[in-house]
Amino acid sequence: MKFPTPLIPATLIKRYKRFLADCRLDDGQLITAHCANPGSMMGLAEPGMRVWLEPNDDPKKKLNYGWRLVEHGGGHFTGVDTSVPNRALRQALEDRAINELADYTTVRPEMKYGENSRIDFLLNATGLPDCYVEVKSVTLSRQPGLAEFPDSVTKRGTKHLSELAEMVKAGHRSVMLYLIQRTDCDRFTLAADIDPTYAATFAEAKAQGVQHLVYDTVISPVGIQIGKPILTV
Repeated sequence: MKFPTPLIPATLIKRYKRFLADCRLDDGQLITAHCANPGSMMGLAEPGMRVWLEPNDDPKKKLNYGWRLVEHGGGHFTGVDTSVPNRALRQALEDRAINELADYTTVRPEMKYGENSRIDFLLNATGLPDCYVEVKSVTLSRQPGLAEFPDSVTKRGTKHLSELAEMVKAGHRSVMLYLIQRTDCDRFTLAADIDPTYAATFAEAKAQGVQHLVYDTVISPVGIQIGKPILTV
């Protein structure tokens, strides 16, 4: 998935009200960018960080910039836009590039299911059980090389796990797919200290047959692509 508009670098001044970020462009101009991430963004919103913004001239948008990446040392990046994983994964699913899900021929996003919920992707194929796929963007890393989810308490995420388990009981296949939106991690774990309820519900869902997949991403200011499976620890 390529960014529709070339990204430009900037320096983060501050993130506030969850969805706003003041930044300084390299030419010295001060701007406010939209931050498409309602989470805590632990470790990713410190003043002075190098960030990458997507400019736009859409009159329907209140802000002319969207915050897309954080740049780390060693040429590594983290994607902070939580809408990107679904867009990138949809392309990968349609290209049948996720080996564990490659047998499915139809990809339907945002289908209603559960209790007033929408599944990220419902996959169908003749002769196979319907497959419900929920996607989570993973951006937290508190130890070198180790990605963690979640970065704050997520009642919504816990609800999704329970609903996936109900789909298994109904005879369907359910998959929780964690997409690591950072290039400096090769392992994944749950942040049970941050949200013990989520971790416990994950264990229950897994015991009931909910599968989980973890994939990394290839990220640059040009775009984001689904990478390879990574180890859960």
